[in-house]
Amino acid sequence: MSSVAVLTQESFNEHRSGLLPEQSGGHSRFLKSVVAGSSGAGDEDALPTYKDAFPPLPEKAASPEGTQESANAWTSKIRPLKSSVITQVFHVPLEERKYKDINQFGEGDQAKVCVDIMHKTGAHLELSMAKDQGLSIMVSGKLDAVMKARKEIVSRLQTQASATVAIPKEHHRFVIGKNGEKLQELELKTATKIQIPRPDDPSNQIKISGTKEGLEKAKHEILLISAEQDKRAVERVNIDKVYHPFITGAYNKLVGEMMQETGARINVPPPSVNKTEIVITGEKEQVALAVAMIKKIYEEKKKNATTIAVEVKKSQHKYVIGPKGNTLQEILERTGVSVEIPPSDSSSETVILRGEPDRLGQALTEVYAKANSYTVSSVSAPSWLHRFIIGKKGQNLAKITQQMPKVHIEFTEGEDKITLEGPTKDLQMVQSQIEAIVTDLRSLFSLFRSFTCLFTVNRIKELHKVTVRIPPDNEKSNLIRIEGDPQGVQEAKKELLELASRMENERTKDLIIEQRFHRAIIGQKGEKIKEVRDKFPEVIINFPDPAQKSDIVQLRGPRTEVEKCSKFMQKMVAEMVENSFSVSVPIFKQFHKNIIGKGGANIKKIREETNTKIDLPAENSNSEMIVITGKKANCEAARNRILAIQKELANITEVEVSIPSKLHNSLIGSKGRFVRSIMEECGGVHIHFPTEGSGIDKVTIRGPVEDVEKAKQQLLALAEEKQTKSHTAELRAKPEYHKFLIGKGGGNIRKVRDSTGARIIFPTADDQDQELITVVGTEEAVREAQKELEELIKSLDNVVEDTMSVDPKHHRYFVARRGQVLRDLADEYGGVMVSFPRTGSQSDKVTLKGAKECVEAAKKRMQEIIEDLDAQVTMECVIPQKFHRSIMGPKGSRIQQITRDHNVQIKFPDREDVQAAPPAEAPVQENGETNGEVKEPGDPAAPKKCDVIVISGRKERCEAAIEALKALVPVTIEVEVPFELHRYIIGQKGSGIRKMMDEFEVNIQVPAPELQSDIISITGLANHLDRAKEGLLERVKELQAEQEDRALRSFKLTITVDPKYHPKIIGRKGAIITNIRTEHDVNIQFPEKNDENQDQITITGYEHKATAARDAIQAIVDELEEMISEDITLDSRVHARIIGARGKGIRKIMDEFKVDLRFPQSGAADPNIVTVMGRPELVDEAIDHLLNLEEEYMADVVESAKMAHIRPSGSSAAAMDESRGSSKGFVVREAPWTTGSEKAPDMSSSEDFPSFGAPVATKASPWGPKRF
Repeated sequence: MSSVAVLTQESFNEHRSGLLPEQSGGHSRFLKSVVAGSSGAGDEDALPTYKDAFPPLPEKAASPEGTQESANAWTSKIRPLKSSVITQVFHVPLEERKYKDINQFGEGDQAKVCVDIMHKTGAHLELSMAKDQGLSIMVSGKLDAVMKARKEIVSRLQTQASATVAIPKEHHRFVIGKNGEKLQELELKTATKIQIPRPDDPSNQIKISGTKEGLEKAKHEILLISAEQDKRAVERVNIDKVYHPFITGAYNKLVGEMMQETGARINVPPPSVNKTEIVITGEKEQVALAVAMIKKIYEEKKKNATTIAVEVKKSQHKYVIGPKGNTLQEILERTGVSVEIPPSDSSSETVILRGEPDRLGQALTEVYAKANSYTVSSVSAPSWLHRFIIGKKGQNLAKITQQMPKVHIEFTEGEDKITLEGPTKDLQMVQSQIEAIVTDLRSLFSLFRSFTCLFTVNRIKELHKVTVRIPPDNEKSNLIRIEGDPQGVQEAKKELLELASRMENERTKDLIIEQRFHRAIIGQKGEKIKEVRDKFPEVIINFPDPAQKSDIVQLRGPRTEVEKCSKFMQKMVAEMVENSFSVSVPIFKQFHKNIIGKGGANIKKIREETNTKIDLPAENSNSEMIVITGKKANCEAARNRILAIQKELANITEVEVSIPSKLHNSLIGSKGRFVRSIMEECGGVHIHFPTEGSGIDKVTIRGPVEDVEKAKQQLLALAEEKQTKSHTAELRAKPEYHKFLIGKGGGNIRKVRDSTGARIIFPTADDQDQELITVVGTEEAVREAQKELEELIKSLDNVVEDTMSVDPKHHRYFVARRGQVLRDLADEYGGVMVSFPRTGSQSDKVTLKGAKECVEAAKKRMQEIIEDLDAQVTMECVIPQKFHRSIMGPKGSRIQQITRDHNVQIKFPDREDVQAAPPAEAPVQENGETNGEVKEPGDPAAPKKCDVIVISGRKERCEAAIEALKALVPVTIEVEVPFELHRYIIGQKGSGIRKMMDEFEVNIQVPAPELQSDIISITGLANHLDRAKEGLLERVKELQAEQEDRALRSFKLTITVDPKYHPKIIGRKGAIITNIRTEHDVNIQFPEKNDENQDQITITGYEHKATAARDAIQAIVDELEEMISEDITLDSRVHARIIGARGKGIRKIMDEFKVDLRFPQSGAADPNIVTVMGRPELVDEAIDHLLNLEEEYMADVVESAKMAHIRPSGSSAAAMDESRGSSKGFVVREAPWTTGSEKAPDMSSSEDFPSFGAPVATKASPWGPKRF
């Protein structure tokens, strides 16, 4: 016998009332037949099935029949709704968990990672721990957010494995997909990280990292993509570019049809790309078919097509092309002819038409029609009128363009014309409209001298439907004619009179603003002036053209607005002036790099902290001035900081000298010549005079102590001379004579100065007059100095020619390096010309031509050089090649310094070449004597050729240079440092050892860990090694002290505490134990879950602090042991109310009474037992409070139960019962709840339909788990 389900008549009536009328009627008839059948024969087969009585809603996957049936039973308009929020659960096994600290569950790094994932993806995460210590993560949110969260969970909470998969290199791009979308989708889908080798990498291995499950999925997907591509073919066909339009067809229709017909993908390069290759991809058969079709079209067109060339103006090409090439496509579609336009960067005007001969004529007609369909014209209008013609937000212009959309109107800034471009007929209409607007505007501006009339007159015309005629200038009439509706005319007249009155209040104001501020006021791309104009919309602000170099800015508008705008702009300028204060700080050139700092760190810090702009001179500039710009106070602060850096680096001093301000100009001299000569003579000190007119007498001198003192004496002496009887004289001499007059190291001029007492000032490279020499001093001193100088100059003008003999073997020295030595002689000795005989002639005669004294001095100098060359020896200095780079220094600076200091030549050997055998060398001779012993070529003791540095020059200078070279050879010393300290000396990522090497300018070599050696090697210059050794040993002492401190901190002790007290010692969220750790500066470790000694707590730290922490824990334990525990019976139906939402109620009771409450778990033997723990007196108070709450809540439970059992009373209820009689209700077969021997749900049963708050034993159900 089949199981059946019963539905009462009342419930069925309720169900029927919710159906459509026709459905309701059908069900009524169906019910009658069911009842009749059941009362008559009692045959259960006649009963309807559950699906017949309650047809299911239509499903997406339903069969056509099922769909039709559902549609008949319900309605076809019902669409399934899909929730946008989904929930997925991910499980991370224990062995794959990245964070395995069970005690830290819900806290620590794992919790931080989860919070970060939620913030990053927008998904909601809930974590739970399974019995096997695996991690279950429930993720809720939108599909995209859940997939992203899943990827983050796998990468950050799960340990990663890796694998590789090899597929052909040409398939990699299909794995990546367009813009990497396929790869991203694959990574999200499999929750893995997929690394594909770069195109230039020959490897075909794709690396996958992620979970084991993800690895397999990703590997499978990649192999599927590769397998799919294996079935595909790629074909490249070279077709002349000119035939591509015939293959693509107009608007790419033909190539689209071919792709649809063949199923292959055809890629034709666009016209802008100069490629002839057409690429076809797809299945092999499809590709072959497409290639055949393309070749067929190409052969036909190549055979039948002809060309004609026509000349079309370059400016008309764009009309033939059309927007986005549409006109070309249109001609191709209509005529089948391709039109080839020369590139825009080409000057050619030839247009080629290619196609069938009978179609070329029609195509040519269309080309000319398109070329001539558009014309270009212009309307004359002042540039200041353009914005009024356009109107606010383009309103005026929009009216014209809406009527004539094909006409393009272009306004060019700064040009007094408007360019029109479009169809001839439309263009003429637009031109006439704009010309009318321009005429009206000119008349209005002439009459009222204001732009405001434009907006008002246009608005009056439209608002009142009238025409306004303004007389032209030549009529000299003040009458304006208004025509239209009488009422409109009166209103327009009123508004125009108001406008005229308002215009009388208009004014123009000129602001004087320095041109250097104009660009700053306007701002980049005009954003700053736009803000001003937005703030004062009624004011027109006109800046002068930059080329005019004018400072006048014109404001025009209503009087009050102009005044407000004027004040606002003056305030802006005042702020700019305040921020544009500039000060120049002279800093010695060698210290500029220190001011800048490593990577610009120092200068950047000063700029940021002082809010100033700091400009340094270029490296190749001779200037030493650093310019600081900003507010005055900030500039002074930056200046002081820069000077402080210089003072730290050198023995720089600053002194102030009191010199009457009236003498300052004469001491400075014309363009600073006098003061500059003192600065140069005194080692480049900086002399700063106060601003002219300030009345300050103090002059500041800054530089090295000795040079400052020297400059001070000279300034005071010069000032004294100026005060007594100062005299100045000027004389002229050719610039090439100046060096000779000055002499080597200033020797000649110093003699003149010492003998006469006058100061002689020569022009600098920056002076315009390079011949002028100034003599300053007393009248007598100046006269004597002038006389001596004039005699010298006169003798220099007396040109003579002389000869001297120079051995031909020395000629090469003088003419080498493009005659550098000769050029130096000419510079030093008044431009004397030295001529050597031609190469190859054995003559030793050298000619010198120039001033007599210059020639004599040059001859003397050349003789000295020849003596040096004759006395020159060559010496060898053997230094291993590995040290050569260190000796040379950065860019060879060290070796250049030795060369200059000792006047020698130094040559380094080539790098060692193992292929070439070193040739035997002759013994080196010094002054005719052999230097050292002659060694046999095969002597193994002979130095390697690559180690020998050759020094040439005088013997004593060579020996000094050798000593200097050897002093630069790095020396290595060894320092003993305990091996266990090596890693601390190296520091994190080598930072410690790098810092020491930079500080002491040495190289420190730490032995490899596997050697277990205590020896650390220090290599560097001898004078740096001692300092480096001391620094290293000092660091060792520090580390040893830290080691001892660590040993003291590692004291451990344990305390035995019953595990039941551990949660109380830890406290809520670890608050209590954290407080103890912080207060006593110790580490407290509780036992792990699997530890044998579950009652042992370990404390680590200083001995006295660990003892104090133990005592604190013991105090807590003693307090806990004094507590009692009592069980009380509370009806389980009130437990939920006592606990409260999210435990709020129970927490309040526990905090108020200082007790601990424990409620029974589900499935407990006695669900009514509640445990109260705490101090005896507090436990009693808490119990009383809980019992009071139970009594209060139980009253509510009883009341609810009574309300649930109330039945309808009276005659109506009796009638219903009577009419119902002994009805069996509505019976159906094959209901979902009849899976076993169970009966249908009983609505009167408190078990099937429990009251709210009543405890019910869990019971399995075919409907799934019950949720309350």
